[in-house]
Amino acid sequence: MDLVDEMNEELNTDEESSLRLVPTLDMSFDTMQDAKKFYQDYGRRSGFGIRTRTSKKDSKNVVYYLRLVCSREGKYVSSIRPEVKTLPSQTNQCLAGITIARKKDKWFVRTVVLDHSHELCPQTSNLIRGNRQLNMHAKHTLEVNDDAGVRINKSFLSIVSEAGGYENMQFVERDARNYIGQHKRSLCKEGDGQALLRHFSKMRDQNNEFFYEIEMDEDNRITSVFWVDAQSRAACEEFGDVVSFDTTYLTNKYDMPFAPFVGVNHHGQSILLGCGLLSSEDTYSFIWLFKCWLRCMGNKAPNNIVTDQCKAMANAIEEVFPKTKHRWCLWHIMKKIPEKFQGYKNYVGIKCDIKVVVYESVSAIDFETGWKRLLTTHGLENNDWLCNLYEERGKWVPCYLKNHFWAGMSTTQKSEGMNAFFDGFINSTTTLQQFVIQYDNALKVKAQKEIEADFASLNTKVACGSQSPI
Repeated sequence: MDLVDEMNEELNTDEESSLRLVPTLDMSFDTMQDAKKFYQDYGRRSGFGIRTRTSKKDSKNVVYYLRLVCSREGKYVSSIRPEVKTLPSQTNQCLAGITIARKKDKWFVRTVVLDHSHELCPQTSNLIRGNRQLNMHAKHTLEVNDDAGVRINKSFLSIVSEAGGYENMQFVERDARNYIGQHKRSLCKEGDGQALLRHFSKMRDQNNEFFYEIEMDEDNRITSVFWVDAQSRAACEEFGDVVSFDTTYLTNKYDMPFAPFVGVNHHGQSILLGCGLLSSEDTYSFIWLFKCWLRCMGNKAPNNIVTDQCKAMANAIEEVFPKTKHRWCLWHIMKKIPEKFQGYKNYVGIKCDIKVVVYESVSAIDFETGWKRLLTTHGLENNDWLCNLYEERGKWVPCYLKNHFWAGMSTTQKSEGMNAFFDGFINSTTTLQQFVIQYDNALKVKAQKEIEADFASLNTKVACGSQSPI
């Protein structure tokens, strides 16, 4: 046997003997941390957790005495009556433990109690709270996956698989959830507003084309946010002539309406042309948001815009985009038919006739004739909802809008589709800074889908639907 093998054998023998060690009187350690680690390792091998019961300090405020006990030491007296108490207690008046004290530059074991008042199970030692810990690799994996929008249970299962099974895990799923919650809070420990400003400044440093504006109230609290990344600004040059705008998607823990500007690219896919988070859905907030978008896009207003019937939104469009053709979402109007007419005896006929006159009228004359016939047939001449719709027919009836380019958007469903797209990245506890980070992740997914569509378009050919040479 050569020298290297002998050294390895000696090291292995030392490790095995240290694993077999149990606390005994007068054992010595170089530091208090060494002594605590030794007893903790002993507890982990034996099947119990440890905690510090008491400690004493000298005149220089330095610890010189420590008592380490089993985590089930003590007697728990609940203020809740036993018959209504539901949470179990782990305390079991266990007397096992050791005391250590400093003498000169060494730490010595002064008392030892090895017997426990409860059964020990080394196989489940990794489930004891004091024995659970997240290593650096696990923390990094959880952080990266959380930034990518991966659910915590999926991240935990991937770590379990990498470790070779639950028996090799040093923590449980609850520890992972607690760590991510603490990590998110630490991101914003100086306040969500400051964290958001730092993130935007970082994005601006990385790319000068990144645009953002933040509105504060008199107490320096964020009321509204608007930002556009460089890729969206470039896309608006090509595809910003038609915009869908919808605020029906309430998100994040502040319940701030998410207000995306959505366009359509050359593949018919939804693309983001800007994004806002508003404190309220009033005219002032929409005017502020539209002016931000206008400044960002070089004062080039969209030719056409699709929204719902929000009056505040219409007022803001009229002021900021006076030359833009404004269209109401047809789907939002048509879905109100059951609400307005379900109580009528001839509801089915009313619903059918409204759809015919709206969708099948080729010209304005056809629509007006059919509309009058509809009101007369069903006795709806005095229906306020229908009268108001007729007054604004130029904003929603297809035959009045067919001479304008809408890129296939007669409704705000592009916006709603974009809202659904963000559901995989955002939930009700999302903070402002986390929202912006997840927004960036969602944009990257969108960009990749556009690249894949470009690739398919370049490398495939759609067969002609006709054999005619024309």
